[in-house]
Amino acid sequence: MKKILFFALSFCALFAEISLGIENLFETDIGFNLIKNKRIGVLTHDAAISKDFQKTMDLFLQHQKHFSLKCFFAPEHGISGNFSTIRNMAHEKIENIIVYSLYGKDIRPSKEMLQDLDIIVCDMQDIGARSYTYITTLFYVMEEAAKHNVEVIVCDRPNPLGNIVDGPMLEENTRSFVGYINVPYCHGMTIGELALFFNEEYNTHCKLKVVPMEGYKRNMTFFETQRAWIPTSQYLPESDTPFFYSLIGIIGELQFVNIGIGYTQPFKLIGAPWIDAKAFAKKLNEQNLVGLHFQPKIWTPFYGSFKDKTCHGVQVFITDYKNVKPVSS
Repeated sequence: MKKILFFALSFCALFAEISLGIENLFETDIGFNLIKNKRIGVLTHDAAISKDFQKTMDLFLQHQKHFSLKCFFAPEHGISGNFSTIRNMAHEKIENIIVYSLYGKDIRPSKEMLQDLDIIVCDMQDIGARSYTYITTLFYVMEEAAKHNVEVIVCDRPNPLGNIVDGPMLEENTRSFVGYINVPYCHGMTIGELALFFNEEYNTHCKLKVVPMEGYKRNMTFFETQRAWIPTSQYLPESDTPFFYSLIGIIGELQFVNIGIGYTQPFKLIGAPWIDAKAFAKKLNEQNLVGLHFQPKIWTPFYGSFKDKTCHGVQVFITDYKNVKPVSS
């Protein structure tokens, strides 16, 4: 009986309930007073949902009697998450509210977009990697908001990589849309912490507030938060895919192997028609990389690199999510 009780208590401790920043914004007086009677723009996307599966955009649409909802801002992949990275997204409307795209032609909000706003609320699910463009979009919004005296409120969300810090820093002369701040490639921060860091370290002078989470621990995997994972983009379908994105994504840029893009396991495969799968797996496993196992695999991509050609290689398994080093490995 004691063993059962100990197990039950341990299980409950491991999966402690958390509340997200967006929930604390709408469900607490302190949070809601930040936006009440204000003119608001909202930077968000399809993956930003609450515990009861309410999209952030819908929460703001439903509570318009308490504030003036002026516009939405959409990051890469659009506010509905259904656009590819190569599409030049146009502005659109949702329930007669303008949605400004901040990917493609306009990557920063213009003076005209900001002129009727008191506040921009940001609620986006990041993935913990420096190259993921959602955080750069947030930083651009903060810089432009500071110029026009618009306050920014960031609703905090979990980092799906937990507290893993790994990879090189960014050289200042290489700053771009896919890497804007000098942090390790896997930075180990939540989106709220990143906003605070950027505002302080880069002297942005943005009027910034972060609505924190409650019950969240830095070493939690996304699975341990007990929250539903909504794909942040087409190639990140599962809550553990951000680990594989950080591990394998850069290899795919070289375009001499297929990394599961165009197949059912994006970022979880490495292979090409010319590779010996068994020998490749054996060689990789001999490296004794912490938290990783490589299994021989054969697949045929539907599109992308080596479309319709049989690829031989490995499927990558993470056996220790707490200690794996996605970039160093």
